[in-house]
Amino acid sequence: MTRIDAKFAELKAAGKKAFVSYVMAGDPDYDTSLEIVKGLPAAGVDIIELGLPFTDPMADGPTIQLAGQRALDGGMTLQKTLDLATEFRKTDDSTPIVLMGYYNPIYSRGVDQFLVDAKAAGIDGLIVVDLPPEEDSELCIPAQAAGLNFIRLATPTTDAKRLPKVLQNTSGFVYYVSITGITGAAEAQAGDVGPEVARIQEAGGLPVIVGFGVNTPEKAESIAKVADGTVVGSAIVSQIAEGKPVAEVLSFVKSLADGAHRA
Repeated sequence: MTRIDAKFAELKAAGKKAFVSYVMAGDPDYDTSLEIVKGLPAAGVDIIELGLPFTDPMADGPTIQLAGQRALDGGMTLQKTLDLATEFRKTDDSTPIVLMGYYNPIYSRGVDQFLVDAKAAGIDGLIVVDLPPEEDSELCIPAQAAGLNFIRLATPTTDAKRLPKVLQNTSGFVYYVSITGITGAAEAQAGDVGPEVARIQEAGGLPVIVGFGVNTPEKAESIAKVADGTVVGSAIVSQIAEGKPVAEVLSFVKSLADGAHRA
């Protein structure tokens, strides 16, 4: 059982929905990023999605693209992202960390070496948005063999024919992308999301977390009510981009987490 599996079991026993937060590793700089990440669990975050900066983030909107660029400009690398996770693990051995990004930096390091290093750094799961199920032998299957969850995205265009393929080697949870488009582009609507979540839950038997277009405590609550939890990324990254103090960023995160936990 991974930390992710344990966290969902714990939440289910408590009758609570999950709140997942996304932040870009190294944004606006390594030290500030580490301080924010270390503060997330106390702000109510159940699972941390840690963005891996990349030069061509095709699924991301301007907010997260710019966060990745700031991180890269500050010298952030895959190794430094793993270093940040390692540092976090010195004081927190229970909060799951999902590394979210693109395949190129992992491929460049070499899958076998990356998986050894990620496991040692305390990474629990991977979301690699540009590796479809047809490429499962590249990373997904080796990652699961190494004890890491491989989390797949489902979208409004994932039809009944495609869904079994998407779910076949997925573990941990399914990330449902609530809108068609890039991150931060539009608002998620619970009425649209609920039936899709139910369909995916029935097909896969895994928790379904909804992201993209969740940006307020009220929205986090409404979406969490129709899913197993919700994830917020762009709205948090925007606070960091505005240069808000760490305490203020974490206060905003707490308001979102409180919303999700009210569901």
